[in-house]
Amino acid sequence: MSVGEGNEAYGRKPFKRSGSHFADRVTADGRDGWPVEAGRYRLVVSRACPWASRAVVSRRLLGLENALSMAVADPVQDDRSWRFTLDPDGRDPVLGIRFLKEAYDARESDYPGGVSVPALVDVPSGELVTNDYQRLTLDLATEWTALHREGAPDLYPRALRDEIDTVMAEVYEDVNNGVYRAGFATGQEEYEEACAGVFRRLEALSERLARQRYLVGETITEADIRLFTTLVRFDPVYHGHFKCNRWKLTEDRVLWAYARDLFQTPGFGDTVDFDHIKRHYYQVHTGINPTAVVPLGPDLAGWLTPHGREDLGGSPFGDGTAPGPVPAAEAGAPQGRP
Repeated sequence: MSVGEGNEAYGRKPFKRSGSHFADRVTADGRDGWPVEAGRYRLVVSRACPWASRAVVSRRLLGLENALSMAVADPVQDDRSWRFTLDPDGRDPVLGIRFLKEAYDARESDYPGGVSVPALVDVPSGELVTNDYQRLTLDLATEWTALHREGAPDLYPRALRDEIDTVMAEVYEDVNNGVYRAGFATGQEEYEEACAGVFRRLEALSERLARQRYLVGETITEADIRLFTTLVRFDPVYHGHFKCNRWKLTEDRVLWAYARDLFQTPGFGDTVDFDHIKRHYYQVHTGINPTAVVPLGPDLAGWLTPHGREDLGGSPFGDGTAPGPVPAAEAGAPQGRP
């Protein structure tokens, strides 16, 4: 999620997702100059942002907390950048900076695309390494394996990658990105086309998930993470704020059960902060919501109700194990409590 032209610009021009200008990769062999190394990098996220939340979920599922530290930005950024106002003195305690933009500037000046999360920063130099949200989590799953916890799931199994890639591409185009195209539309036709695409894809996903517990295979994969981060925001934000209101997530029996199944799985719901999510969208997108009033609803209590998805078979972690308790250092946020 990027900060570029100012908050008032949201909703005032057609939406176009910026590419990732900084696309270096942190790999086991260090071929881009950034080798996997415990303690070297800091993951900067916002719990409000669905793209950053992918990385938060992946990091926790894979048990990378001790190897890859994490900075959580204020969900209400200003026109300059994501801010570290949640930390003492308004500075990230590891990087020593007030704004994520400072890490971007340390790497390059006059870069296109604004300042986005997730961002991986090199701690020794203070420079941004990558803001490639599409590749980052895949690399956490495949390049950081030497630092994975014992029992970590294989989130991108080689035998299923073609199918996972196909499903993720469809979800990205119509759902992850589709809600933004609808929400930031500047004309009726543009909005209706995007909104219709969102619900066509959700209906197809509902049909698929009526037959199987997870999107691809018998266990959780990267595809489930990418769909979950949109679904968990659907009723609190996208249904009203982005006008994706043909129906609510809670009104689709299959998708609502699927989302609750994941939410109740360690590594998913315990990374969610609904307060951050709602305040970000309703207070930052002033081009859409000029009053910055944050709605009280919806009632979130249903997230912890039984889902019954176990009857479809499958197991979230396969032969692996669930991650342990949330680390004490990261337990300050409302860990997925509706």
